[in-house]
Amino acid sequence: MSSPSNYDVIVVGGGASGLMCAISAGYRGLRVLVLEQGPKVGLKILVSGGGRCNFTNVFADPREHYLSQNPNFCISAMKRFSPTDFIQMVEAAGIDYHEKKLGQLFCDHSAKDIVAMLLEQCSYAGVEIRLRQAVRSISPRESEGFVVATGDQHYRGARVVIAAGGLSMPKIASDLAFRTATELGLKLNPPRAALVPLTWNSSDKVRYESLSGISTDVIASCQGHSFRENLLFTHRGLSGPAILQISSFWREGLAVDINLFPDQDAAAWLLDAREANPQQRLLTVLKTQLPNRLVDLMSGTWFEDQKIGSFSPPDLKAIGERLNGWSFMPGGSEGYRTAEVTLGGIDTDEVSSKTFELKRVPGMFAIGEALDVTGWLGGYNFQWAWASGWCCGQHL
Repeated sequence: MSSPSNYDVIVVGGGASGLMCAISAGYRGLRVLVLEQGPKVGLKILVSGGGRCNFTNVFADPREHYLSQNPNFCISAMKRFSPTDFIQMVEAAGIDYHEKKLGQLFCDHSAKDIVAMLLEQCSYAGVEIRLRQAVRSISPRESEGFVVATGDQHYRGARVVIAAGGLSMPKIASDLAFRTATELGLKLNPPRAALVPLTWNSSDKVRYESLSGISTDVIASCQGHSFRENLLFTHRGLSGPAILQISSFWREGLAVDINLFPDQDAAAWLLDAREANPQQRLLTVLKTQLPNRLVDLMSGTWFEDQKIGSFSPPDLKAIGERLNGWSFMPGGSEGYRTAEVTLGGIDTDEVSSKTFELKRVPGMFAIGEALDVTGWLGGYNFQWAWASGWCCGQHL
């Protein structure tokens, strides 16, 4: 067993929040060690955004785009480190980027550019990084500070930052943050997969799985929240940005309402079509607005195809109402395997919104996805990681 090494700060986790925290603290002259369990840092960064990393969102608003038991918790950090602040880092590093839609910023070339920028900043700040260091335990010392144990290695730090993330993407994730919180007796809001595809119930699977690969513009709604984005049919259920967004608000036993005609009243549109050309078949009319395979499947299940003039106005109204409000009852979600983030986590009442220090464990801090703060899809979670990491580093 090696003798312990001493550091001012030990950051557990080499992801987005951990690296940002280390940079922030290192530039303040602190001796910082980052312990990463994987073979390289920033693994979630590298796989995000289809490999191009949706690294922030210019519209990120702490009051609007984040879910938490305490919706005010993230305001302080988000004000102190804004999307503009991270964009300035990206531009200073010479990384080319573009806005895809809805304020989402992506690298032009590769997510590797973001990781390279962070590693370069770590180097400038004198941060030490050790890989393949799965943390077994974090123990308070009798005197000041902590001992962090990894395999046969022991590291001493005056302060420890838990930046181990959540449970999403289990092949590269760790339960360390939640396990440590439980061991310390901290309140933990039950974690669950978020920004995740929803699966078919058994009857819908038989009915709709043949539509795999079809994408269409919809409004998905659940529990008073709605998102206008694309929906993607898969063999296992529904995915695409609209479903990933609404999954954060969905709970077992609830339906998701899907508006397949997001720009118009489908019933009124069908009645107008009936008036304009009663000899057209309903199948043909609908194919002007919806994917062909989807309409073909509706025929015989949602309606019997015939000339649109053969339908009574009440019949067309009923069809239109279903098109504007298809009630989808998920069988479940794909879970952490494909979830982009983890909902829930260490309750924010346990943490200072200014410093991110645990109120009941002086010298220990928690940031990023470990906390009960979850952003929408579209760069919001990365912005929370940058903001919480940077602000924590300023107070170590």
